[in-house]
Amino acid sequence: MAVKLRLKRMGAKKRPYYRIVAADSRSPRDGRFIETVGTYNPITEPAEIKVDEEKAIKWLNDGAMPTDTVRNLLSKAGVMKKFHDEKRGN
Repeated sequence: MAVKLRLKRMGAKKRPYYRIVAADSRSPRDGRFIETVGTYNPITEPAEIKVDEEKAIKWLNDGAMPTDTVRNLLSKAGVMKKFHDEKRGN
């Protein structure tokens, strides 16, 4: 089972709100997921990103591949830096 960290679209029409979830890569975008890792609200100024760092790092260590957008969001939240430092043993 290939697990991906990706966005699940929520909210109303023209008012998107996203959840960052760990999901099987074969499941649909807004379908089944394994665990919620965080949220992303692009409507607010500036965009609001909330990530549970422990869950995100756990999934990355377990081999979950983030999508390009989720990778950028995790980088902005500082999670990717912590993950790489932990991986190097710093």
